[in-house]
Amino acid sequence: MALLLYGAGLRLLECCRLRVKDVDFAANQIVIRDGKGRKDRVTMLPAAVRTLLAQHIDQVRAQHEADLRRGAGWVELRGALLRKYPHAGREWAWQWVFPATRFYVDRLTGQRRRHHLHESVLQRAVKDAVRAAGIPKLATCHTLRHSFATHLLEDNHDIRTVQELLGHRGVSTTMIYTHVLNLGPAGVRSPADRMFLA
Repeated sequence: MALLLYGAGLRLLECCRLRVKDVDFAANQIVIRDGKGRKDRVTMLPAAVRTLLAQHIDQVRAQHEADLRRGAGWVELRGALLRKYPHAGREWAWQWVFPATRFYVDRLTGQRRRHHLHESVLQRAVKDAVRAAGIPKLATCHTLRHSFATHLLEDNHDIRTVQELLGHRGVSTTMIYTHVLNLGPAGVRSPADRMFLA
C-alpha cells in the first residue's frame, strides 16, 4: 500500500478504498473513484508494484470465494449503485483490493460484509518504518504522495501532467511542490569552500 502511495501518488483513503475493477493491469493504470472533491481521476500503475499487487489480488480473490461459500462476501455500495445493482456487492469486481481482516453484519440488510482495511493500519506501519529506519524527520503516509509529486517534477515532467495525476483542481495547488526544486543554500557554494577546498 505504501508503494502505491509513493508510486501512484494516491491519498491514504484513495488507496484503502480501491476496488478490484479500478486496477487495470493491461493499461497500467489505476482509476481513483470519488477522490477529494468527489472527482474521479486516472493515475499510473507503477511497474514496481505490479507483481506484488497481482499476487495480493489473487489472495484476496481466494478469500472472497471462501467468504461466498460461507454466505458472506458482501461489500458496501453507495445509494444509486445499490439500487441499480442490488447484488453487485457480492461480485468480484466490486471487492476491496485491501479488505479488512474481519466481517461485520450490516444492521439494515443483515449482510455479512468486509470493510476496506482501516487507514490507521497503514498509518501505523509507515510510522513504524520511519522509526525503524532511523529517519529523524516527521514522515507520514501523505509524505509519500508529496515525494511522488516532487520526484516527478525533479525528473522534468510537465506540471499539468503532475496536476492531473494528483487530482488537483488547479495548477496553483501543484505549484507548492516546485519550492523543493529551488535548492536554496544547498545550491550555493560557500566562498570559504572555494578558498580553502579548491
